[in-house]
Amino acid sequence: MNDDMTPDTAPPADTAPAAEPAPAAPKGRARRVVLAVLPAVLVLGAVGGAAAYTKVTVDSADRTVTTKVWGEGAPKPAKDPAGDVGRGRTDTELSKLVLPVPKNYRLGPDMGEYGNDDEISGKKATAQMKESGRGIAGKQRRERDQRIDRLHLQGIAQRSYTSDDSDLTVEIQIVKMKDKRAVHDMFGFQTELMDTIGGFREGPKIEGHKKARCFREPQTKAKLDALSCFAYDGELFLTVDAYGTKPLSASDVADLVKDQLDHIESPGEYV
Repeated sequence: MNDDMTPDTAPPADTAPAAEPAPAAPKGRARRVVLAVLPAVLVLGAVGGAAAYTKVTVDSADRTVTTKVWGEGAPKPAKDPAGDVGRGRTDTELSKLVLPVPKNYRLGPDMGEYGNDDEISGKKATAQMKESGRGIAGKQRRERDQRIDRLHLQGIAQRSYTSDDSDLTVEIQIVKMKDKRAVHDMFGFQTELMDTIGGFREGPKIEGHKKARCFREPQTKAKLDALSCFAYDGELFLTVDAYGTKPLSASDVADLVKDQLDHIESPGEYV
């Protein structure tokens, strides 16, 4: 075809769908903290089974989980010399700090692969956090691994609870770190992130505990509601995630958080 023989009109270009606007990025110090420690926090939540960041919106999917019970003919567990297994394990120093299953509750569904009443060693949690960064480039991965090492994880204990009415499930996770500053920074990160993202509503106050904050999830049309609380005490960082049918009783969750924090202060006194 000659150079001067050009089509009168060019074929219409494919119309690309308009890109959705990107969510507003965290500002100021919150953004810097997010970029610095978010990978470690996300994996920490995945290890423990209750990552508040992954619950930015309430999932409308059915979260009902059937809890296994001892049926007829099934061997019953031997009596635990450390206490009533129905109220939770107490065979380690960290597990003793987790709130025993209170009245009107039972052990809840499994929290990921670790069951509904389990403990993870700091070494294993640290290794899994590092393993999740295998796809990151060499220098970035080394810097990330250094941040994870600075958390000085000592262990993670976690337990889930379901109300006898099956309308509320609560997951409690206690992370022990060697460095109290790391615990304080983690609390500051989580709470500032919740404040920055937007959509989260201020949750109930925890009576007698100023180092605790709760956040209600953004309002949606989902049938479930959720609430997350964070607190710290010395070398311990506490996460409590609760979800259930609407209307979720924030006061019931606040009572459990208070009982948990009181129990940390006096672990020998069962509530």
